[in-house]
Amino acid sequence: MIPAAASHHLVEEPAQAAPAIELKNVSFRYPGAETDSLRDVSLTVQRGEFVAIIGTNGSGKSTLCKCLNGLIPHYYVGDLTGCLHIAGLHAAEESVASLSRKVAYVFQDFENQLVRPTVYDEAIFAPLNFGYADYRSRGERALALLDLTRLKERWIWQLSGGQKHLTALAGTLSLDPDIIIVDEPVAQLDPYHARLIYDKLKELNERHGKTIIVIEHHTEFIADYCSKVVLMDQGTLRWMKPVQEALSAVEELTSLQILPPQVTRAAYAADPSRALYPITLEEGEAYFREVARSVSLPGQSATIRSDAEVSAKKEGLIEIRHVSYAYKTVAKERHPVIRSADLHLYEGDRVAIVGNNGAGKSTLLKLISGLKKPEGGLLTVCGRETARTSPEKLADFVAYIHQNPEEMFIEDTVRKDVEYFLKARHQLNDSSFIDEVISRLRLQDLQQRDGRLLSGGQQRRATLAIGLAMRPTVMLLDEPTASLDAASRRELGEMMKELQDRVKLTVIATHDMQLVAEWANRVIVLYEGAIAMDTNPETLFSEPALLRQAGLVAPQMTELSHRLALSPPALTVSRFLERMGIGPISHKEGRWTDGSHEANPAG
Repeated sequence: MIPAAASHHLVEEPAQAAPAIELKNVSFRYPGAETDSLRDVSLTVQRGEFVAIIGTNGSGKSTLCKCLNGLIPHYYVGDLTGCLHIAGLHAAEESVASLSRKVAYVFQDFENQLVRPTVYDEAIFAPLNFGYADYRSRGERALALLDLTRLKERWIWQLSGGQKHLTALAGTLSLDPDIIIVDEPVAQLDPYHARLIYDKLKELNERHGKTIIVIEHHTEFIADYCSKVVLMDQGTLRWMKPVQEALSAVEELTSLQILPPQVTRAAYAADPSRALYPITLEEGEAYFREVARSVSLPGQSATIRSDAEVSAKKEGLIEIRHVSYAYKTVAKERHPVIRSADLHLYEGDRVAIVGNNGAGKSTLLKLISGLKKPEGGLLTVCGRETARTSPEKLADFVAYIHQNPEEMFIEDTVRKDVEYFLKARHQLNDSSFIDEVISRLRLQDLQQRDGRLLSGGQQRRATLAIGLAMRPTVMLLDEPTASLDAASRRELGEMMKELQDRVKLTVIATHDMQLVAEWANRVIVLYEGAIAMDTNPETLFSEPALLRQAGLVAPQMTELSHRLALSPPALTVSRFLERMGIGPISHKEGRWTDGSHEANPAG
């Protein structure tokens, strides 16, 4: 008998006369678009609620939120109909500036809202421009709340992606808004800082009564922090439900390529007849402890693969010997980013570089690509010494996919961007190859659109197409799954597996531990610019001290395995179920197959 899920306590809704947000029959169409991005949306959010908006890329999530702070229709023009009341104001009669006093917005492309030279200047910028006499203390309080005081004098350009994200949030918090909207809060944050962001949002919600709205693909965070979930589908609002009811709708969510938490998927696979399932790690632990009492667990094995499988490697493609890199601080001192790194990468490697924000992951990728030159040591790629080879020449062998996808768009259509590399080298004579790349990344309907105007997930797919069209020997991807929905993440995983026939070596820098668990055969852990470990996923996720030090969190199934004393720990849902004696998951009836790229309703 499979036990019922533990009850998930919701934040009690305060009684308020006027909702924080009230939309009635709202529709919006961008100029030149053939269909509405929003269609007849009616939504009510009470003051003090913590709401997650979910849906696949292009479902209308970001468009909906831009209606809430006046960017639509005052900045993004188009056809807007319906009624919008925001924080007691009639949005159509307000300006973006007046609404910003009530509604804070941290964008998915948050770097575009950083306009001042230092972290402190950014934090005080908004209250200063609104004429608040206490603008300095407002900025300092916002920085302290997000643990950014130590970085207050740091130049923006010196920050990691995650530090920039926190700075953008601080700049909005300094206005003390009633409503805080964050588009993809954890897209570029390591797991430690991701939890920090959500802990701060929870504090703002519970202690200060702020209404919080997040656009989120990671349902584990939704389960732990949110009280309500809004599901968007092709521009329509499909439903708004309490969080446990929402995430227990496994069949419906998977049909829309949305991944419920791993513990929820595992419980559903064990008993698909229930109405509610565990949605948090704690609930999952209680649930499967009961399961363990009714099944006979298979024998435990302590066998773990040997570290960094290099003995059977083929050609050595990247050699890093005593490489160091530093930048100048405001005080003109040298700040080391990479410290005497030694590393050899080989043909066939699937390498994940992990570590907390500021550990040096992106810098290491840029050193390999030639965009940065080492200040000490030797770095060779495909036999070329990067210090003596231009980035343009190295691009014949190395494709580098930026952390910020909008940086890779230089033409006015996606197709032209995909064609650009081959055209620049006078090799554009195979339109069928470009068609294949565009088709593989599901870009047929987007290929004539400007890449800078696409949603974040669509931009990510377009940049992957740009890199694939370069036919590289080495592919470097910086945070490849950031902002991607489940379908796109799965496609990325499938594409990266296919790349093994076309690309000799793939290296990613990522905070996505599930991608690490499922895809990588080698994991490089960076800590303060040094290589702390060169290992494999099984060994890494069995080292809790190192995980804490590097700001990493093991996948939910791995954590659950540790709590249930399964050794070695399972890295995926299907492996966990096998270890629990429940057996592999059926392909029938839209059941799960494996890991975070496992949503496969079609079987």
